[in-house]
Order: sequence, then C-alpha cells, then structure tokens
Amino acid sequence: MTDDQAWPAEGDACARFVPGSPNGSVLLHVPHSSRLIPAWVRERILLSGAELAAEIDRMHDSYTDVIAERAAAQARVRPHMFVNELARQVVDPERFPDEREAMAQIGHGAVYLNTSQLTPLRADDPQHVTELLDRYFHPYARRMTDEVQEILNARGQVTVLDIHSFPREALPYEQSGGPRPSIRLGVDEFHTPPGLIDAAREAFSEFDIEINTPFAGTYVPLKFYERDRHVRGLMIEVRRDVCEEQQALMAVQASLARLVDTVQDLRCAR
Repeated sequence: MTDDQAWPAEGDACARFVPGSPNGSVLLHVPHSSRLIPAWVRERILLSGAELAAEIDRMHDSYTDVIAERAAAQARVRPHMFVNELARQVVDPERFPDEREAMAQIGHGAVYLNTSQLTPLRADDPQHVTELLDRYFHPYARRMTDEVQEILNARGQVTVLDIHSFPREALPYEQSGGPRPSIRLGVDEFHTPPGLIDAAREAFSEFDIEINTPFAGTYVPLKFYERDRHVRGLMIEVRRDVCEEQQALMAVQASLARLVDTVQDLRCAR
C-alpha cells in the first residue's frame, strides 16, 4: 500500500488513501464529505457564493469523515480508508461516467449539470464535462481500483463499506420516496451477500434500519462490478439529524467499528 497522500500532484487534491492494518480486508469509502471546489471549476459554476454554499450544505454528507475516522480508530483490525477530497459538485465518483447512469437524465451524472433543486449548476458543455472526468473522475476511479485490487491480492476478499449521510427531508432531485430511517443499508444483489446484511443489522441494532430506501444500491469499482463476488459492497447511510446529538453520533461510530470487526474475516456463502 502507498502512504497516506492526496493526488494528483499537479495541485488539485483528488482523494486521500489511508492504509489500515496490513491484514485488513475492509475499506471505508467516504465519497461525499468534502466542500472543496478548485478555483478553475468554481469559475464555471453558475451559482452565486451564497447559493453555492447553500447547495453544498444540502448535498455534502456531513459527519461521514468523522464517523469513518473514529470507527477506524476503534476497530480491532484497522480498516483502510479512501476519502474524496473534492465536493461532489466537481465530480461524483459513485456515478457511472456514461449512458448507464440513470441520474444523468436529471442532470446528476458523474458531472452534475443541475443542483439538488433541479436548477442549472453549470452549462451543458461536453468539453468541460470531459475535462472534469479526465482530471478528477478517472484518476479517482483508477486509484480506488488499484487499492481494492491490492487488498484483494493480499486477503482474497475486500469489503467496501460506503459511508454516507442524508437529510431528514427529501430533496427535489431524489428519485425515490418511502421511509427515511436513522440508518439506511444500501445493498446490491451481486455484491452484498446475506451474511453481510445480517452483520450490519446486528451492528446497528439500536437504530431503526431500512434496506434500499430512500436510496438503493452500493458502490464497488467498475472493474469488479458484477464480475467478482470477492469484492463485496454495502452502503451505510446515516440520517444527518441523528448525528447532531453527540451520544447518538458516538453510537454510530461504535456500531461501524463493530461491523468492521465482524466482516474482517467473514466468509459469506451465497
């Protein structure tokens, strides 16, 4: 594994990988906690300063970097961490970068054209979109893929725990309704075996939990998507108001640490 670092080296920090224990098989992925937008990207965003600050407030996954860092410190076997250093208004590393992305229909593909309110965020300029993908999305995806591959080579399996938070009230861009529980577990039929779901339910048992609502699915790098069951994925979404109370925030962190410990050596049969 490489040392804790940000890249690309030419000045725009894209993401940060923090190695865990050499025998760790769990990777905590924190894709939406940053508020940073490089100056050259900001110049092409149509919002005023106040409007952009409000949009970032609505869309960034507050508390998730803290939850992941503290859970990693508490875990028996320290997990690896991969943290996006840029706001999702630059690129969203969890979207498909092509026609497979359903959210692109409302301007929420890998490069957002619209805000959470479905108003214009940036002009629909294919050249600029390509620049953003080439400078940020693809390097991020390659590095994430490389780190997952290295863990897979060393341990024979990887569990990507994808850490998010979401607001109590639905935003206009959301494509689903339904309950908004304290904890939402996002699962994928191919990459989330039942044993992993059971382990998560047990770890977060003091909270009310729903599966795939209000958001569905989870994230693994595209190289492994629907190809390698040894790369497992589970998305863990915490409702943001839960984290506003210190005792509840500590309980979330402890629950995540328990889950890391449980799945570290968990062999899940299909």
